[in-house]
Amino acid sequence: MRSAVIVDVVRTPSGKGKAGGGLSEVHPATLLAGVLAELVARNDLDPAVVDDVVGGCVTQSGEQAFNISRTAALAAGFPESIPATTVDRQCGSSQQAAHFAAQGVIAGAYDIAIACGVESMSRAPMFSNGQGKDANRGPLAHRYPDGLIQQGIAAEVIAARWKFDRTALDEFAARSHRLAAETAAQGGFDNELVAAGTLTADETIRPATTGESLAKLRPAFVDDQYTARFPEIEWSITPGNSSPLTDGASAALIMSEEAASKLGLRPRARFHSFSVVGDDPLLMLTAVIPATRKVLDRAGLSIEDIDAYEVNEAFAPVPLVWQQEVNADPEKLNPRGGAIALGHPLGASGTRILATLVNHLEQTGGRYGLQTMCEAGGLANATIIERLG
Repeated sequence: MRSAVIVDVVRTPSGKGKAGGGLSEVHPATLLAGVLAELVARNDLDPAVVDDVVGGCVTQSGEQAFNISRTAALAAGFPESIPATTVDRQCGSSQQAAHFAAQGVIAGAYDIAIACGVESMSRAPMFSNGQGKDANRGPLAHRYPDGLIQQGIAAEVIAARWKFDRTALDEFAARSHRLAAETAAQGGFDNELVAAGTLTADETIRPATTGESLAKLRPAFVDDQYTARFPEIEWSITPGNSSPLTDGASAALIMSEEAASKLGLRPRARFHSFSVVGDDPLLMLTAVIPATRKVLDRAGLSIEDIDAYEVNEAFAPVPLVWQQEVNADPEKLNPRGGAIALGHPLGASGTRILATLVNHLEQTGGRYGLQTMCEAGGLANATIIERLG
């Protein structure tokens, strides 16, 4: 079987996803074009040899509509002959793009592919491509007569059912900022970052954050209509223990080992195993648990064999419940901080996390890394990579 290897992976800094944020004046296609251009330039790669560009984006409307991956590839100067497509696996869109690209290489359909992702949450607001207020009750009413719930409420239910109190959530969020700030100060992100406009560093990291300061924030999702339906909810999810709205882009250069050898490029890691699962669309955020179990089973590995885990911090309860359910070492979990500090630019997060994971394994000498991502609708991807060299 052919192997799919990661030659390089880069990302923009995380910009605050609101007016005045460091990337808010940059068109999302321009944002993605920047990382595509830098990816091929720093590897001295002729983009004409790329077989496909597979990009992830969640809010595919407005400036992010009309196959933004193709727009970005053309804006980056790629030849018109290079195809591109945009996929939507919700928050895991660019992780799924990486799966598709790597699986295409393994199958022999591609020799060289780029997986990437972008989201400008300041310019294409979340839910601006929504299906209407009755979308969950209409076609799904026969199956979920009470209706599905939004992710913030799902996070509240998870926190309550697994008994994570407000203090535990805030302390985990403070840990995310502390680890991210320490990594940034030590230059740990330097190899993955590509300047975008005038932004050269993540502006979502708050080094002074503490559990005590987060405790002062008010819950963000209090809604009386859910109190009777979920009486266990304690209203503990706040802006501080959730990922912030974020702008960003990321991209990974993926190819066969043979192609890398012919081009004189050094593979940094290889894709070991993949999984994607569906789970309860009501709790929605718990699919990372069966996705992890499935990918470990496919890999023939145990959780103890993994040197670092990246579990997307959409909300603090997600990595905490994952850690508890798979019996993972808390010291290996998001060792450079996660999305609470580094941001969650939806469609870009999968390859953003991949960049951080590859660099962490290289800088610490780890062998195996696992990343997993909760996705709206009760979905999750999981990926295991193996460091090379």
